[in-house]
Amino acid sequence: MPDGVAEEVDLREEVRRLKEEQERLKNETKVLMQKAADQPKGDQPRADQPKADQPEPKPEPKKETGSFVRNHPIKLVVLVVVLVAAGFGGFLLLQYLGSYVSTDDAEVGAHINAVTSRINGTVVGVYAEDNQFVKAGQTLVDIDPRDYKVALVQADAQLTQAQAGARAQNPNVPITETSQETNITSASEDITNASAALSGAKQSYESAVAQLRQAEANYDKAASDEARYHELVQKDEVSKEQYDEKLAAKKAQKAIVDAQHANADAAKETIAQREAALAQARQRSDETRTNAPRAVAIQQAQLVSRQADAERAKADVDQALLNISYTKILAPVSGIVGRRSVEVGQQVAPGQQLAGITDLNDIWVTANFKETQLKDMKPGQSAKIHVDAINADFNGYVESLAGASGAIFSLLPPENATGNYVKVVQRMPVRLRFKEGQAGLDRLRPGMSVEPKVMIR
Repeated sequence: MPDGVAEEVDLREEVRRLKEEQERLKNETKVLMQKAADQPKGDQPRADQPKADQPEPKPEPKKETGSFVRNHPIKLVVLVVVLVAAGFGGFLLLQYLGSYVSTDDAEVGAHINAVTSRINGTVVGVYAEDNQFVKAGQTLVDIDPRDYKVALVQADAQLTQAQAGARAQNPNVPITETSQETNITSASEDITNASAALSGAKQSYESAVAQLRQAEANYDKAASDEARYHELVQKDEVSKEQYDEKLAAKKAQKAIVDAQHANADAAKETIAQREAALAQARQRSDETRTNAPRAVAIQQAQLVSRQADAERAKADVDQALLNISYTKILAPVSGIVGRRSVEVGQQVAPGQQLAGITDLNDIWVTANFKETQLKDMKPGQSAKIHVDAINADFNGYVESLAGASGAIFSLLPPENATGNYVKVVQRMPVRLRFKEGQAGLDRLRPGMSVEPKVMIR
């Protein structure tokens, strides 16, 4: 029977009982008054006296209205007290019935923690049965660890190799830094040498030009002498031998001029070569200075890469150790095992649920009150919780009210926007907590039916 109907029936039954009690009291009062009215005053003739001898009865005087009050004051007081007590009791009953709300749509709730596998493997041991109490950290299932031990050995070997590579790469950074500094210094020296060579070439060119100018001057003088002697020899003023000497000297100076001219050209080409060498040295120096930090950065990047390989290998070792630890499946909390579905020899996969553990250290009551009962309900109000399974009452309090009705959280929530909408009183889940330290709380189990009463006044 729904909660509201049951309460209404109980209230009507109580009112009917009170009315019957009042009617019974009224009847008893009438009987007492009738007996008092029928009681004779003075002497009456005996029943065995002849009728002829009896005097003719006289009409009794009419009783006054207050005779019963005067003759039976105690009974009247009792009657008044009973009526007042009955009325006061009915008032208290109505007050009590309006001071709480109750429902029979409620049950005990608790956290049911899943026991799952985090790795693949074959079960080699199961150490818990349904309805068995286990402690947190207790071993429940063993998975064959041999594959994961082999994986650990491989991960250790890869870690050793990666660490060796990192150690080998580590000195390359300072070596490269030193080498690049040396290259920069050498390039600077090459620039200096090339600059000096260019200066020498320019000096050689200037010297060659000076010698050429001297040779040309000597040639001009020799040519002048040859021309003058040529005229003189025509006039027979000088001998032919003298003229030949001047002609030979002219030719010699001409050869010297040509040689000095060639030397000057060679010196000029040397200057161009020295300038090209200097430009090349400067370019190499710029490249060395630019590439030096890049070369160092490459070595540092290679070192970081080797170190990252070592870290990754270390992570693989840690993962292998974790996988070995996962071969022992432990109880996440203390509680009672239920729905055990794992057996020895079974192949399990990550995320597969093997059992459930009910945590009895954290239990509550989920009471689905009608929305019309929540007007005066709020967190913190005291509650009396009757558990059907053990026929016991517990003290509790309202912890919280749900954020939505039970229908909203259902798989197919109602759509009230349809044209054939019919209003239905909704149920609102309310969470109640048991007060600590009560005897018998350890006997409660999730799913037990309860009947809570929440004191709203």
